[in-house]
Amino acid sequence: MEQIVQIPTEKLLPNPYQPRKQFKSEEMLSLADSIKENGVLQPLLCRRINNSDYYEIVAGERRLRASILANLQTVPCIVVDCDYESSAVYSILENIQRSDLAFFEEAQTIGQLMNHFGLTQQEIAKKLGKSQSALSNKLRLLRLPVDVRYFIEKEGLTERHARALLSLENQKDMWTTLNAIKDRGLNVEQTEAFIQKLTDKTVKHKGNVVKIFKDVRIFVNTVNKAIATMQEAGIDAKSDKTETDDYIEFRVRIPKEAQKCIKSA
Repeated sequence: MEQIVQIPTEKLLPNPYQPRKQFKSEEMLSLADSIKENGVLQPLLCRRINNSDYYEIVAGERRLRASILANLQTVPCIVVDCDYESSAVYSILENIQRSDLAFFEEAQTIGQLMNHFGLTQQEIAKKLGKSQSALSNKLRLLRLPVDVRYFIEKEGLTERHARALLSLENQKDMWTTLNAIKDRGLNVEQTEAFIQKLTDKTVKHKGNVVKIFKDVRIFVNTVNKAIATMQEAGIDAKSDKTETDDYIEFRVRIPKEAQKCIKSA
């Protein structure tokens, strides 16, 4: 069994590759209150830095921050023997697996694993238990300009809102759409419809290329309308849309009970 040691909080340094950049105040205060009452229930993971008396956090920065808020002088830790690169990769993987990691932070950490540590999408997907298409969709979010990403995070918009913006070719249209989302409170479907109208107004007709482009949008809208019609009729139909550089994939689920209702009708 690995030994748990108490290490002064002032001797623990954050991991520079910690993917989480935002620590919500309310959640941190709630965790600090819990630590005051119950202590730190799960030890932090850390590694010694160059045989000094300082340690780098491998996993547990959130617990450390809350412990400092709770005025703890020391925290329980497990010291692991790993090098700088292994520590960074472990920290990223540990955080990216948490469901509350913001989607842009998740996309940035996947990019870090690829660009800084040479991991392939296939290797990352295997480590995280995700599909390569899911990783590809996450990475595409980084194509959005930094100021657009900041606005999306500040306004609390969803990942699907962000994906919808990727179909726009210029920042002017992106900001027109973002302002409409903010002012009108558009949901994802309404945002996609707004983008379609915006695109139809500005797109230049270029023979069959434009026709095919519009045909695809018509098909997508037809699927969305069909799902909406079934839902309005009380059928629990659901659809998931995955969009990559090469294709748009729809997965539609309709309960078998709905087939009986359709036949009886």
